[in-house]
Amino acid sequence: MPKKLLQGIVVSDKMQKTVVVKVESIKEHPKYKRRYKSHKKFKAHDQNQEYHIGDKVVIEETNPISKDKNWIVIKKIS
Repeated sequence: MPKKLLQGIVVSDKMQKTVVVKVESIKEHPKYKRRYKSHKKFKAHDQNQEYHIGDKVVIEETNPISKDKNWIVIKKIS
């Protein structure tokens, strides 16, 4: 099974080797068919601390690294 890839924006880089990435998605209400935005924040591993607030990044799902970290930052999108 392929690993999940998500695209989001870094909203915090204050932790060591960890960044918080906000991923937005568009959902549709089942009854009213209206579309709305929702978001979720993921903690992702950043080994060299090279990503900072405002960067657009791609994260990939991995085995658990810590209690909250199950994602790794793959690359930066310009």
